[in-house]
Order: sequence, then C-alpha cells, then structure tokens
Amino acid sequence: MTGITVLLIALVAVVAVGLLLKSRSGAVRASGSGTSEAVGSRIELLAAAGIAPGSGPVVLHFSADWCGPCSAVRRVVDQVVTTMANAPHPPVDVELDIDKNPALAREMSVLSLPTTFILDRDLVERFRVSGVPSTADLTSALAPFSTPGTPNSPSAG
Repeated sequence: MTGITVLLIALVAVVAVGLLLKSRSGAVRASGSGTSEAVGSRIELLAAAGIAPGSGPVVLHFSADWCGPCSAVRRVVDQVVTTMANAPHPPVDVELDIDKNPALAREMSVLSLPTTFILDRDLVERFRVSGVPSTADLTSALAPFSTPGTPNSPSAG
C-alpha cells in the first residue's frame, strides 16, 4: 500500500511540473534583469555576432538545425517583423545558431530551444520567450519599442 501511495504522489508531482512548464511555454515574460544597461561582455558578444545598437528593437532568437519548434518561431518572428516594417522604429530580426554562438547563449542563460529575446535599441534585454510565442503576444511586446513617444521607446529615452 505504501508503494502505491508513493507512486501516486510521484505521478501527481510529475503532472504538476508538466502543466507548469506547458503554461510557461511561449509566454512573453518581462526580463527581471534589474539593470537598465546591457553588460559590457554581453555587448561585446552581441557585436561579435553582428548585432549593434540601432534605432529600433531587436528580436533575437536562438535556434539550431536539430530544433523542430525553431521553424515555427522563425515563421512567427518573420510575420511580426514584416507586419511592423512600416513602424517608425521597425524591429530587426536576428536568428543565431546556438551551436555557433555558445558563449552568447551562455551569457544570456539560454537553457532550451527555441528561446527568443526582445532587446531595446540599446541592446538591453526587455522580454524573454521560451518556446513558440504567439503573433499577438510578440507584437504587443514590440509595440512600445517601435512607436515613438511611448515609455521605453527609442525616442522616449
């Protein structure tokens, strides 16, 4: 009887963890970095990957050839960037292979694929997505950075 009880408790715990992970997958979450400036080493690694501060936000997504869901992220990001192309400060889409950029992935604490970041014009991490984001969530997260005069937008700073 004790074995069955332990088994049921373990089953409930595994289901709870699975549901928690599923609920977080694809959710756009504000980054709690606590700093308003990008760290020097991160800026250097971003520059080495070809990413420089600009006039609009950067949608940075890490992927790999072996990652199945990464193609879905690619489609969502491409759709959002295309839709927002006429914004005053349009977002820039940057896709990096995690196998070719392990130092930057480590610096940005990428633990799973796909992982997407929204960086402001100064390359400060503002949002993070693990999994495949929805088009609406990604668009609403990018909107303040692409429109002049709104808080945290490039023209407001």
